[in-house]
Amino acid sequence: MKILANDGISKSGIEKLESAGHEVITTNVAQDQLQAYINKNDVAVLLVRSATTARKELIDNCPSLKIIGRGGVGMDNIDVAYAREKGLHVINTPAASSASVAELVFAHLYGGVRFLYDSNRNMPLEGETNFKGLKKQYAKGIELRGKTLGIIGIGRIGQEVAKIATGIGMNVVAHDSYADKAPTVKWELFDGQEISVEIPLVEKDALLEQSDFVTLHVPAQKDYVLGEQEFAKMKKGAAVINAARGGVIDEVALVNALENEHLSFAALDTFEKEPKPEVVLLMNSKLSLSPHIGAATGEAQDRIGVELADQIIEILN
Repeated sequence: MKILANDGISKSGIEKLESAGHEVITTNVAQDQLQAYINKNDVAVLLVRSATTARKELIDNCPSLKIIGRGGVGMDNIDVAYAREKGLHVINTPAASSASVAELVFAHLYGGVRFLYDSNRNMPLEGETNFKGLKKQYAKGIELRGKTLGIIGIGRIGQEVAKIATGIGMNVVAHDSYADKAPTVKWELFDGQEISVEIPLVEKDALLEQSDFVTLHVPAQKDYVLGEQEFAKMKKGAAVINAARGGVIDEVALVNALENEHLSFAALDTFEKEPKPEVVLLMNSKLSLSPHIGAATGEAQDRIGVELADQIIEILN
């Protein structure tokens, strides 16, 4: 069978698929040419990440397709229900990238509380001429230890975030519309000891009011999870991190909350308008930014590739 990994796949995933007798194509086909390419090459499996979409029209007009796979968690770029109605298998890799996303959250958090997102911009410009001034400007950092982290969405990624947070001494609370009981997160230390911590569930307003930092780990949805009203309920000087999906934060309200100094900083890995985020976000000195790289580690991509390969082989066999 021919497999088109349009947004790429790890070498380990390719090797596993090829060893099972499948042909893996890693050509990146433009979205407007994708339908013709699939039909011309009799592609049976389409693998995507976040760049390529698989909508109703593509599904209807590509009869050779048997499987659509998403290398990652969210599948809002695929018409999942419709594809399954048409008899296609739709697969993803919900656990493979969780640890990588969680570590990026803390990269932003550590950078935020020590102003690295701003000092990294200004040191090349003023480090030689204004070293003492910059030292004074960035000398009011805080520690994460002892602070409260509010996690909205306590699924796989949220739980990985909770592990790191509790491990460094943070107080963690969570809110999740789909959770009916407080989750217990477990992980193993380097020496084999196992840690187990129950994460208390609270109402959303309570989380906003008591958290020093709020991080989002929710799927794409119709309405904003955090907007003007939610920001107003947060502590003065709190911060927000979104490494989930674009569109779950009202970016206009976020900029206003930063500019009026109600929030101290924010970190965004995802944006409402990708791949062209608003310039007002890109130029804001209180924003720590990354270009949707939550799952972009070698380890995560290896796990994603192998997990996709295993599922494809099982289905096609």
